[in-house]
Amino acid sequence: RSPSDLCLPLPVLQVAHCQMIRDLSACLLGQSLRVDCRYENKTSNPLTYEFSITKDSRKHVIHSTISVSENAYRSRANVTMHKNLLCLYLQNFATTDEGVYTCELKATNDYTGNQIKNITVIKDKLEKCAGFSLLIQNTSWLLLLLLSLPLLQAVDFVSL
Repeated sequence: RSPSDLCLPLPVLQVAHCQMIRDLSACLLGQSLRVDCRYENKTSNPLTYEFSITKDSRKHVIHSTISVSENAYRSRANVTMHKNLLCLYLQNFATTDEGVYTCELKATNDYTGNQIKNITVIKDKLEKCAGFSLLIQNTSWLLLLLLSLPLLQAVDFVSL
């Protein structure tokens, strides 16, 4: 018998990423740095994250649910989580905070490994955060305003 006669169909395990980072961007919001980590989550499993900076060939954890944040950043950093968007806010952003920022995501029970994306942040090259990004993140207040216009016109509060 030849080896090809012994071929048996073997099940193939498909591995699908439960989350995937789509985009990593940075901008200035007043005196704060905002780093937006947009991702696609294909599971309802809890998501853990880590924002870090690499400067002088050393990794510094800014804010994390995976590991411990460094003292130097604890009082200046906070993270908000919207639907498929993690936002890091670093207050009093200075040139000493320049470096390569990393967003790392891991879904619980996702054995395919962590998703990681980097962005180089230089203060003089950062754009100001666009005001309309708040509209993209949360449009419910805009919808409420538009639905309220006829009522406001009816009571002569707003004249168009």
